Amino acid sequence: MGHTESIQELAGTRIRLMRGTRAQSEAKPTLLFLHGAGGASVWLPFMDALAQQFNLLVPEHPGYGDSDTPEWLQRVEDLAYYYLDVLEELDLHRVHLVGHSLGGWTAAALAVKNCSRLASLTLISAAGVHVRGVERIDNFMGNPEQSLRGLVHDQALADQLLAMEVSVEERERQLKNRFTTARLVWHPRSYDPHLPKWLHRIRIPTQLIWGDKDRLFPPRIGEEYERLIPGAKLTLLSDCGHLPPIEQADKTAALVADFANNVTAGEGAA
Repeated sequence: MGHTESIQELAGTRIRLMRGTRAQSEAKPTLLFLHGAGGASVWLPFMDALAQQFNLLVPEHPGYGDSDTPEWLQRVEDLAYYYLDVLEELDLHRVHLVGHSLGGWTAAALAVKNCSRLASLTLISAAGVHVRGVERIDNFMGNPEQSLRGLVHDQALADQLLAMEVSVEERERQLKNRFTTARLVWHPRSYDPHLPKWLHRIRIPTQLIWGDKDRLFPPRIGEEYERLIPGAKLTLLSDCGHLPPIEQADKTAALVADFANNVTAGEGAA
């Protein structure tokens, strides 16, 4: 698949960065994808599809995978500020920001602080918001197989993923990812009680993509994001769990690309 991988220092921290190579061009818009708690050790078909139309950047968060773990990393807010620094250091403008799960929370927190370098925002099954009375599974409980099965609606797909051979190095990355995630989201569990009151500050085109069978962050959380972000629109994917970029990669990539391209086309017509 068309991408490069490198370890480079960005905003004072060494991180692993994947870049799409199929569409690298100044004429193509930039799309920055922020991954979820599982990390970004694999270039997914979802990413490859987006790389055909955008200058795609997929950084591995500080504290995850092969990226360094800086002392300053204590909360999701720190990741949001870090990526604001990255956008500034790379001098990126009109960026289409896409975040999944933990990465969605990070993207929302970033956009609350400063949208000036962003063209659009897409949140996929995002953490960060709590809705009283909504039952959620706790992905820190249970063994790795139970955790994966709770994230995926299609259990045949879960069987395929569980059957894949995992190297010792990858298992070490997974343990590192789990430790960092626990540090960031342990209490309160996977949300920021202060985030909702500031989501009105997001004044860029925003779409929300959710699996209708998401048990980790059920669709009611997506509805709350839709209510709180001005003009946001929620799309539910049928028979899909918490991992739309994996479980329904083609549909999710198409939604992301169509939305970003429509925003870009609207800017050109303005």
